[in-house]
Amino acid sequence: MIWGCMILIGVMTASFQGTMDQVNIAFIDSTKEAIELCIFMLGVVGMWSGFMKIAEESGLIQAMTGKLGGIIHWMFPTVPRGHKAGAYIATNIIANMFGLGWAATPSGLLAMKELDGLNEHRESASDDMCMFLILNISSLQLIPINMIGYRSQYGSAQPSVIIVPALIATTVSTVVGVAYAKWKRRL
Repeated sequence: MIWGCMILIGVMTASFQGTMDQVNIAFIDSTKEAIELCIFMLGVVGMWSGFMKIAEESGLIQAMTGKLGGIIHWMFPTVPRGHKAGAYIATNIIANMFGLGWAATPSGLLAMKELDGLNEHRESASDDMCMFLILNISSLQLIPINMIGYRSQYGSAQPSVIIVPALIATTVSTVVGVAYAKWKRRL
């Protein structure tokens, strides 16, 4: 409703000011730009999703899941070791670390479904479900592929300069989010 009201106010303002031509041109230009960006990002996501599939088939994801096992058990103590939820959580974390939010979505949905299956109180989210949501949203990123892709698409001279600031920002957000979730779990 808010979005619809903003559009309506903008159109009415443009009508009263006599700038409807500019609104129409901006609408058409932004539509074209959105389609071009989607096609470009489809290629980026397709390539990295393919790499993730190769990593999964080659056993690399399995090996990394094993390395993340202790951390996952610490963050999700009620998830039994070897449970599907742990594997899905690890896959989601790995995809997010490479900045592949879109590629992380399927494993994230499966992880949440498995966590819901372990939830004893179906009317509310479990502590593990909340922790996973916080972890997924904070999204620690070593290589923000999507942002590098966007910057490249818009003509940045150095699209990868975002790596260090993104690493710092996502590390801080992840540490704060996990600390908050652990604190709330104790309460």
